[in-house]
Amino acid sequence: MPTSGLIALIGDAPHAWTMVNALRKRLGDFPVIVERGEPASVFWARRKKKLGAGAVYSLKAAQLAAKITKPLSRGRLAELQAACDASPVPDHLRINVDSLNDADTIAKIRALKPKAVFVASTGMLRRPLLQTCACPVVNYHSGINPAYRGINGGYFALANGEPEHFGVTLHLIDLGVDTGPILATNCVPVAANDNIQTYMTLMAAKSQALVVETMERVLADDVKPLPPSTLPSNQYYAPTLGQYLANGLKRGVW
Repeated sequence: MPTSGLIALIGDAPHAWTMVNALRKRLGDFPVIVERGEPASVFWARRKKKLGAGAVYSLKAAQLAAKITKPLSRGRLAELQAACDASPVPDHLRINVDSLNDADTIAKIRALKPKAVFVASTGMLRRPLLQTCACPVVNYHSGINPAYRGINGGYFALANGEPEHFGVTLHLIDLGVDTGPILATNCVPVAANDNIQTYMTLMAAKSQALVVETMERVLADDVKPLPPSTLPSNQYYAPTLGQYLANGLKRGVW
C-alpha cells in the first residue's frame, strides 16, 4: 500500500515516466493517473483557431522537416536513455483517463487524498481539479520559466542564443501557462550532437535528482518558492518551418 501521500498526473510520455520512476525509486510506489489526451485533430483545430491556418501548416511542415535529424540522433538518444527508466508503471498503480479535468477523474483524485501531486506532460489543469487536490501541485516543465513557458522551451533558448537558459523548471501550478511560483530550476549543458529529437530526453536524464529532492521537500511541507525571476515572461509554441530552417542554418540549432 503506497504510504508517501504522493500521486502523479501525467501524459503517456517517456520524460514523464522517467520522473515517475525516479520518484518511485526513492519514495516507493504511489498512484499514477495517466491522461490519454485529446486527439491530434482536436489539438490542431485548437491551434488553428488561436494561431491561424497558415501558422498551423507551417508548424506541421517544421515537424516533418525535423524528422530528418531522427536517424542521426539514435546514438545520442541511446546514450541518454540509458540513464532513464521510462517504463510505464505496473497496471495496479496506473489509472488511465481521457481527461484529468473530467468529473469522474476529479472524484478519483479526491478519494486518494493526496499530500502532494506531481505533474508532467499533461494538458491544462482547471480550477475544479486544483481545488480538489487541496495540496501543493508541482509541474515539471521542460523550459526555464518565465522566459520559456509553453512548448519547446529548451529549443527556443538555444535558438535565441541563450544556452544558459536551457533546462527545466519545477513550479506550483496556477491557472496560467507555466506561470506558478517557481520551486527549483536546473540548467542543463547541451552537447554538439543534441537536437530537437534529444532535448526532452537530455533534460529528463539530467533532472531526475532535482525532481526527487523537490518532491521530498514538498511532502515534508517545506514549500518555499524562489524569489520572483527577473527574466522576461514569454510563451512559445513549436517552431514554424521558417524558424526551424533559419535557426538551423544560422545558429546550428536543429
